[in-house]
Amino acid sequence: MNIRHFDIEMGDLQSRLLDMAKLVQEMIKAAAQELAERDIGQVDVVLCLERKVDIQEMVIDHKCLGLIALNQPVGADLRFITSAMKISSDLERMGDEAASISRMALDLIKYPELEPLIDIPKMVENVQNMIMNCIRAFNTSDPELASSVLAEDSEVDFLRDRVTGDIKEVLLKSSDMDTVQRAIDLMFIAKSIERIGDHATNISEDIIFMVRGEDVRHPRACE
Repeated sequence: MNIRHFDIEMGDLQSRLLDMAKLVQEMIKAAAQELAERDIGQVDVVLCLERKVDIQEMVIDHKCLGLIALNQPVGADLRFITSAMKISSDLERMGDEAASISRMALDLIKYPELEPLIDIPKMVENVQNMIMNCIRAFNTSDPELASSVLAEDSEVDFLRDRVTGDIKEVLLKSSDMDTVQRAIDLMFIAKSIERIGDHATNISEDIIFMVRGEDVRHPRACE
């Protein structure tokens, strides 16, 4: 194994993951802006970024497989590479959810706003913070910061439930099909944001495994 070449490739892998995470953050920001500001121009931004995220995932997967095949890493290096593949997959799925939000927002902004979007922007703010902390935890190999992301997920779930409850009230009071469709779209948007938080949680769990070799996904499984 050429140690110097291997270290360079590992550094490049880390940089690509950080770049991919930033692209996903930009996607989420653009989709949220499209929804909140009714800005149709953000659709093209989201779609362009989605293509970049997809390409980055394929490049990272190829690089990870090459590093394993050519260098046969063990221990911490192997954990880093396998975690990188899983993190890349979660980031790509975050991008998919952001694209879904953008598509639903495009339909929503054709009609008058259903109700003030209070909790949904708060959900976006929370998941953006989760992603930012994931990136920092990955870049600094900080399992404590990664663990803090796991705790933040419960707040996103709480807000999702509150949004769902508010929308159900709208559905109960209205028989207008346009209103019903807008309410359902908002419900799905809240679900997509919550799923982004779930993927941030997955990444945090991968970071903890990468650093400590500790699997925290199913803590009760070994009890």
